[in-house]
Amino acid sequence: MTRSSAREIALHFIYAMECTGEKPEEILSVRLADGYYDCLAEENAVYSERPNRKQRQYVEEILRGVDARRDSLNQYISQYAIGWNINRISCLAKAILQLAIYESLYMEDVPVGVAINEAVELAKKYESEEVVAFVNGILGSFSRGQTQQNSCVKESRAEELEPSCLEGKSVMQGVENEE
Repeated sequence: MTRSSAREIALHFIYAMECTGEKPEEILSVRLADGYYDCLAEENAVYSERPNRKQRQYVEEILRGVDARRDSLNQYISQYAIGWNINRISCLAKAILQLAIYESLYMEDVPVGVAINEAVELAKKYESEEVVAFVNGILGSFSRGQTQQNSCVKESRAEELEPSCLEGKSVMQGVENEE
């Protein structure tokens, strides 16, 4: 099983958590159980191979991490989904966004570009072209915002400025506008 397949399984589990309210431990124990997993393999080829120890740890970390940081992940989504109420975003699109943002922020071994590319590929597999463009747009804005924020932090450390140097600067446009 590849990391991409493990990521897809993690997405399915995040989606289940988002839609059913189940907790990570329940999802992991039920959906990774032999009989249930085998039934999933009949429905989706991604389940044809079981995750090895490392891949299972990855899925578990993603699922528990998204659950623990759901509010903050949803705040990022709301911040970059300009003109959209987060409650209007489908469970699957929200799960894809949560996965990509979580990986970008908290998984040191996953480059931001990889997290975004993989999320867009998952959106292409399961969603319409409009949703793919929506997901790509939000994640692109998120990435630019994080780049701006990281640049600001480095700049503030170098110049011993206050860490609030983003104030008065337009993160969305990627242009510094002094007030």
